Amino acid sequence: MKAIVGNFGRILIGGATLAAILLVFVPPSMMSKDKGKETNVTLNKLTPDEEQVIKFKGTEMPFTGELYKNTAAGTYLCRQCDAPLYRSSDKFDSGCGWPSFDDEIDGAVKRTVDADGHRTEITCARCGGHLGHVFEGEGFTDKNVRHCVNSISMRFIPASQNVSTAKAYFAGGCFWGTEHLLQQAGGVISVQSGYMGGHTKNPTYREVCDGNTGHAETVEVVYDPSKTNYETLARLFFEIHDPTQYNRQGPDVGNQYRSAVFYVDDEQKQITEKLVGLLKDKGYKVVTEIAKADNFYPAEKYHQDYYESNGKEPYCHFYQKRF
Repeated sequence: MKAIVGNFGRILIGGATLAAILLVFVPPSMMSKDKGKETNVTLNKLTPDEEQVIKFKGTEMPFTGELYKNTAAGTYLCRQCDAPLYRSSDKFDSGCGWPSFDDEIDGAVKRTVDADGHRTEITCARCGGHLGHVFEGEGFTDKNVRHCVNSISMRFIPASQNVSTAKAYFAGGCFWGTEHLLQQAGGVISVQSGYMGGHTKNPTYREVCDGNTGHAETVEVVYDPSKTNYETLARLFFEIHDPTQYNRQGPDVGNQYRSAVFYVDDEQKQITEKLVGLLKDKGYKVVTEIAKADNFYPAEKYHQDYYESNGKEPYCHFYQKRF
């Protein structure tokens, strides 16, 4: 059996600001259990060696991974959930003994500082599987970043098989709650909080809160079109916030908290207009803005994965069936 190194060097052999919190109801179709995290991501069966690294944060022996020397064109996927993680064009040989990349697919990788405060762990943003660690300032490439990834944490798909992702942009009040609930949807690879729909370049949170930039607190959803579609995500968006509230969501008041869908193409626009029409036919006085997506500015780091990081639940977002 392959030898796996544990986090402590052991060799293991084996196969915006409100304190009130509301209880969030999520329909069973959105949920299953994965290490205590609620998600309906389908997980692949792992071998004991794969589990040791991906679930228990071990490290494979250097220079042993099947993907270490791989130079073919294609995409590297999470072995546990098949989420696209890295492109072959970003892979380089650092000589460290593990696959190295100087960039990731947008939103695919989550960074968390290790308990010792020294290294930064990288995990799959979709399923939480352990990938390895990220290092900066080493000078290997112009980007000056090295994702040191366990080969066993990934599988490789040649370019001919055409792995693709798609994006959607939704604004529905405080982006903490919108991000938190959309992350639980099947087929979603990642959700990032940010700002869209304004006129100021690179706005800060304080500038957006002052209400002078025109931006809405928006989330960027990266999803796998082979596992879900835009209409499914848009329907969910209209059911996790109140689209009848104008320039507010619950206790959060202001233009930055408006309900909005920023479409990336005509198909998304038509689907959104159809869903708004269905809601209006049901008697909902929908005020959701439908506008063309423009520049998306990621929010400050402390806003990302806010509820997951703080162990809380949204205070003004919850699931309510509307369709």
